[in-house]
Amino acid sequence: MRSGHRTGQRLGRRFGWLWGAYGTSALGTWLAFGAFPLIAIRVLHAGPAEVAALSSVAAAVGAAVAVPLGPWVEFRRKRPVLIAMDLVRFAALLTIPAAFALGVLTFLQLLLVSVVVAAADITFRAASGAYLKTLLPAEDLLVANARFESTAWTTTIIGPPLGGAVIGLLGPVATVVADAVSYLLSALGIRATGGHEPLPERPAATRMRAGDLLDGWRYILTDATLRPLFFNTALFNGLLMATQPLLAVLMLGRLGFTPWQYGLAFAAPSIGGLLGSRLARPLATRFEQHQVLVLAGALRALWPVGLAFVGPGTGGLLLVVGVELGLIFCCGVFNPVYATYRLERTATDRVARTLSAWAVTTKASTALLTAVWGVLGSLLGPRTAIGLAGVLLLATPLLLPRRAAAHPSQPESAPSPAPAPARPAQP
Repeated sequence: MRSGHRTGQRLGRRFGWLWGAYGTSALGTWLAFGAFPLIAIRVLHAGPAEVAALSSVAAAVGAAVAVPLGPWVEFRRKRPVLIAMDLVRFAALLTIPAAFALGVLTFLQLLLVSVVVAAADITFRAASGAYLKTLLPAEDLLVANARFESTAWTTTIIGPPLGGAVIGLLGPVATVVADAVSYLLSALGIRATGGHEPLPERPAATRMRAGDLLDGWRYILTDATLRPLFFNTALFNGLLMATQPLLAVLMLGRLGFTPWQYGLAFAAPSIGGLLGSRLARPLATRFEQHQVLVLAGALRALWPVGLAFVGPGTGGLLLVVGVELGLIFCCGVFNPVYATYRLERTATDRVARTLSAWAVTTKASTALLTAVWGVLGSLLGPRTAIGLAGVLLLATPLLLPRRAAAHPSQPESAPSPAPAPARPAQP
């Protein structure tokens, strides 16, 4: 029996440390939500193109930087990698307030820090999935992922209002400091999990070759279940995020909503994500995990097209809140089931490479589609471009897996000793 296995809903002390570490860093991230664009605009007087580059270019370059890190992480102990990525983000973010205090902050530094943080995020997520799979038995993965999802939505509700208050009192640089400190606390929490983690065995004891960089994608594309889910995720996330800048232009510009109304329209519906994440496991237990995955994945695609019909005034605001509430509720159910389904379907010695390839593709597709929809918004108008994205999203359920997946629990590359329980990290 694994030392991390328990009865009931108690997932153990080590998982508790990780869960606390995740909540701390997630809260820090949401406290600093929007801080970089605000610093670029208010402190560095950056224009629209430069502000857009902070999200699109930084995400794309960060994803490219992270490509070789997936295979590198696969054959290393995951807990030290998680701690290192937290410390990298802590150090990178601290350069912003330091440079600001010295009066030498530049837009290039903001961009470089964004790239470093994006690459570290992808690497952290890849290592954390592998860590989680070695920590908990398969029957507890959904419970753990639902708790992470619930925490994510809770910090989404709490973080932005608190961050806005801090920005109003102390300025956006103060929230960057809070975000940096949250990564340091996360690293300390992960370190506190303790336990022995054996070094994964590398097949044939060879050095990493250039072709190994594509192992994650090869594994995904040759799997009949992971492949459609992979394309569904990349397309859904990319199209959904591509409409956010256009919706901001439409609501804050042409429709005349105030910033607090715009913030309320997206913060209040997050309660739907909290509710959905709490229902994910009971639904998957009562029905069947694959059925919940497909149904929630299909339902979440129905909502975004409604954003094309937003109008001015209270009616328009209520429409956005209603659409976002329905969308986020469905995502709250879908996300933990999807994360568990993907982990169960991925062989133990492929998790880090698979999750790294998944995250890199999602980041890159989001950056590309955001740029494309920026052009479409200029040519067709924001409302038409939002509607077009919504119509395309209606087709994404066709890419969901059509049958339940098998669970390859054994390594595919070479046999290795069963790892000692390790603790998961941010999924």
